[in-house]
Amino acid sequence: MKKMFVTLLVFGVLFTTNCSSQTTEPEKKSETPQLAGYELVWADEFNYTGLPDPKKWGYDVGGHGWGNQELQYYTNSRKENARVENGKLIIEAKLEKFESSSFTSARLVTKNRGDWTYGRFEIRAKVPYGKGTWPAIWMLPTTWNLGNGSWPDNGEIDIMEHVGYNPNVIHASIHCNKYNHSKGTHKTGTINIPDAVGAFHNYILEWTQDSIKAFVNDKHYFTVVNEKRGWEFWPFFKDFHLILNIAVGGTWGGAQGIDAAVFPQKMEVDYVRIYKKLP
Repeated sequence: MKKMFVTLLVFGVLFTTNCSSQTTEPEKKSETPQLAGYELVWADEFNYTGLPDPKKWGYDVGGHGWGNQELQYYTNSRKENARVENGKLIIEAKLEKFESSSFTSARLVTKNRGDWTYGRFEIRAKVPYGKGTWPAIWMLPTTWNLGNGSWPDNGEIDIMEHVGYNPNVIHASIHCNKYNHSKGTHKTGTINIPDAVGAFHNYILEWTQDSIKAFVNDKHYFTVVNEKRGWEFWPFFKDFHLILNIAVGGTWGGAQGIDAAVFPQKMEVDYVRIYKKLP
């Protein structure tokens, strides 16, 4: 009996020690699902903690207005503005003095880490709220070699834009030489998502050589067709990269003012998945 008691005691100590030495890890997401007719070519499931993975994400940095009179300074590798926690990417816009700006935020880019011509782009995200917020999920060309070498000649694809003064209305658009907001000719679509500012939704782009289509979840609401009239009408035949950001104010986001009391505000991203259509 004594030997058995000692054995049980030792076993109990070892069991307790092993249990107490374990650390609590965030719950891991299931494996990235495959999609019929497509091959997964790039993804970030955000199954880690800290700064965004530098192998997948870089930063656009600065506070010069970004062509839209925006008020934020986009920072570089600063957890206050861009971090991964609890399985989510957090992009946070804050009311704080930084350099010559009154707000900070982050603008993450996959440039030279993820660049694609055509594909299905699926980003599950929850947008912020409040006047002055202007979150976006969008794409710019990696090489600017058309026309005058600048915007809008080389194109822009907006998968999701949301302006805080018009809550829960989601926009998708394209811009190019012939179709852009500077001329009032840009092609755009909108959809009302009643809980866009309070819940996660899938923002999806399907881009082929013939068309660009936008969806929220399974709802298709925007299409632009390649008219085959030259690059001025369709510069979307070369590599583009993905951009995730929250702008503050600006010609559109700040058109009805900025409610400073709502800051800080976050855009949360559950995952980013890029698929290539199989032949």
